[in-house]
Amino acid sequence: MKRMLLWIGVIVLLLLLIAFALPFVVDANRFRPELESELTRVMARDVKVGDLQLAIFSGGVTAASLSVADDPAFSRSAFLNTRSLTLGVDLWPLIFSHKLNVTRLVIDQPQISLLQSASGDWNITSLGGKSAARAGPATAADSAGLDLSVKLIRITNGRLSFAELGSRAKARVLEDVNVEVRDFSPGSEFPFTLAAQLAGGGDFNLDGAAGPIHSTDSAQTPAHVKVRMSGFDLAAAGMESSSGLAGIVSLDGTASSNGRTLSLKGKIEAEKLKLSRNGTPAAEPVEFDFVLDHDMRRHSGNLHRGAIYIGSASASVTGTYGAQGESTVVNMALFGPEMPVPQLAAMLPALGIVLPAGSSFEGGTAGVKLTFEGPVSAMVISGAVGLNNTRLVGFDLESKISAIEKLAGLKTGPNTDIQSFAANVRMAPEGSSVQDIKLVAPAIGELSGGGTVSPAQALDFKMLAAIGAKGDTSVPFRIQGTAANPVFKLDMKAFASDLGKTGGGLLKGLLGKKE
Repeated sequence: MKRMLLWIGVIVLLLLLIAFALPFVVDANRFRPELESELTRVMARDVKVGDLQLAIFSGGVTAASLSVADDPAFSRSAFLNTRSLTLGVDLWPLIFSHKLNVTRLVIDQPQISLLQSASGDWNITSLGGKSAARAGPATAADSAGLDLSVKLIRITNGRLSFAELGSRAKARVLEDVNVEVRDFSPGSEFPFTLAAQLAGGGDFNLDGAAGPIHSTDSAQTPAHVKVRMSGFDLAAAGMESSSGLAGIVSLDGTASSNGRTLSLKGKIEAEKLKLSRNGTPAAEPVEFDFVLDHDMRRHSGNLHRGAIYIGSASASVTGTYGAQGESTVVNMALFGPEMPVPQLAAMLPALGIVLPAGSSFEGGTAGVKLTFEGPVSAMVISGAVGLNNTRLVGFDLESKISAIEKLAGLKTGPNTDIQSFAANVRMAPEGSSVQDIKLVAPAIGELSGGGTVSPAQALDFKMLAAIGAKGDTSVPFRIQGTAANPVFKLDMKAFASDLGKTGGGLLKGLLGKKE
């Protein structure tokens, strides 16, 4: 028994000595020309591999660096640079037959640059398929028995950037990128996962499958994935910064691609949303359920279905969008009938719409039918809005029109009850206009007219108040000041003109109502 244990110990010792000696006996660098040649042929790009070392216990070969050239039509810089590359290999073929069969590929801290031309082509288009076919006859590496089938591909701590050639727009960046691909085969579907940090904050995750690799354009490889994003800061990422767009966004959905069209559906949740340069973050979170198709070459798409939820208020939105120069141009339609006014009012600050200081809406319903047109950075919102049976708490409209109150003997109060309100609105970067106003307030009568709101919230409205039990007396007045502090004044010019036309009938009517 002792002799057997002794022999076992000797064998173990010999194996350990062999394991330590093999890296010195087997020069992994002798395979580097074969590896570079084969990778260059397969990827159709010039590939450079750093010094190779055999890691016997992990069953792999480590390269000090890896560089893959970009398509010269896009850039003279590298498409991929990495600090280290580990190849998992079958050791016995390596040791006894000097064949390098790669089973695992681990790339650490790569820098990957994705570029797209104005025509929609990507710099990854020429990887593999189409360019491999152009690479000509097989090289000497083909006869060397080099086997590059890979069971596991792993990218760790990478950096992935997306940019458009000739564009001044800031490149979109994913940091701390970790990718895992299993059972990779160009001719069949293979599963993969991706986890990354978004520039500006937030997490991004993909979990799905891709393949087979397109035979002529690797950018058209089909894929289907689950998409999850959380904590994405729109402002920090510079998304359409000139538009004032801001908020913290999360996404949960599914996507499928045939390489040309991306079909995406899911739910977006946005907190502290701001949609205007003059706006302030909304107090209520916004949810958006959607289904869209996106043209990956033209950066355009069709929103087939969109449902917006602000608390219990809901509206539908559909339309199209597309890239135009440095911006995205939209053509959308929003329809929201019978929405609770207080819920909807929570979004007014995000649109840059200011209520009189200290006031808020209580109760009632609202209806909107709006279009969103033009570049996101200079979008125009127009259409019809309406309110029914609501109250503007903390704003005494009657006291604001004190001159009319004195003439007509109106009863004032701390709030303004609104039976109905309807108007056509247009909001644009140069300012807003509200026309065809019809406001029915029981304590006053009917107000009509229209006017403008400047980007600085300065008001300039010409209005007409039809007051009295029968609404048979009209008084012209102006609304000036600011949205936060409106100032109501009799329109003396219009008032004098009406007096001249009616021969003093307007004044007599007003004075008569006080008797």
